[in-house]
Amino acid sequence: MNTSGNSALKRGLGKAIYYIVCTVIAAAMFLPFYWSVLTSLKPDEDIFAMPIKWFPSHLTFEHYRKAFTTVPFALFFWNSLVLAVSGVLANLFFGSLSGYAFAKLKFKLNKPIFRILLAAMMIPGIVTMIPTVFVMRHIPLAGGNDLLGSGGNGLMNSFWGIILPGASGTFAVFFMRQFFLTLPSDMMEMARIEGCGEFKIFWRIYLPLTKPALATLSIFTFQAGWNSFLWPMIVLNDPDKATIQMGLQAFSYNFQTDYGPMMAGALVAILPILVLFLALQRYFVQGIAFSGIKG
Repeated sequence: MNTSGNSALKRGLGKAIYYIVCTVIAAAMFLPFYWSVLTSLKPDEDIFAMPIKWFPSHLTFEHYRKAFTTVPFALFFWNSLVLAVSGVLANLFFGSLSGYAFAKLKFKLNKPIFRILLAAMMIPGIVTMIPTVFVMRHIPLAGGNDLLGSGGNGLMNSFWGIILPGASGTFAVFFMRQFFLTLPSDMMEMARIEGCGEFKIFWRIYLPLTKPALATLSIFTFQAGWNSFLWPMIVLNDPDKATIQMGLQAFSYNFQTDYGPMMAGALVAILPILVLFLALQRYFVQGIAFSGIKG
């Protein structure tokens, strides 16, 4: 009886320690976000006050007003939204189409090509950035270029220069291929007997079954596109085409940073990702679970 009591006490103590450690870690991870929210609502004199004021003397929304009036923040928000949504739609279609082909269609060099695709995922994006700029600049008959791809700017300084290089990411193909492998092939064979074409089988039978994977891929792709900074900075020279991440740098000038409006802008910038995750969260875990079952 005493042994049983000691065992229950140890389990209770272990559980208490576990929850304490989890609470401390969660608090440490939440603290930077809390500081960002606080900074966006503090008056200027409280931002760098020492000791740190974790509870401001009063709240102000002046930084939010300044964020939208100092720069055309609403325009930057719209530009980022267009680019991110376009990237999501392109990756969902081409990624699922390629993933279906690798998972369900038997063709020559299926596995070798897929291995090359996996190898490409290991190459850092910074390595291929200069060749990609060269290709975008010298695309024939685009942006004033002639048939040989010279004489103009190609797809530089256009939204297509952002969308096309990532229209079918290697991760999207790999992710969707893993999900399609979990679906039975019997439906495909039956549809072929009924006379369905390959694209119709993909579009009408298999694609509707991949909602969890599509939702998960949407979150990943939208987040990557929305938070992208370096590539849009290289491609886009027109201030009217700048993204929200590029717009945030406007609050750093002359070796100084206006932290209040910057934090207000950063918090506005995370809203679309937060809304998308909340809307698709019921599919998120399911999509992650199913997409890694088969190799």
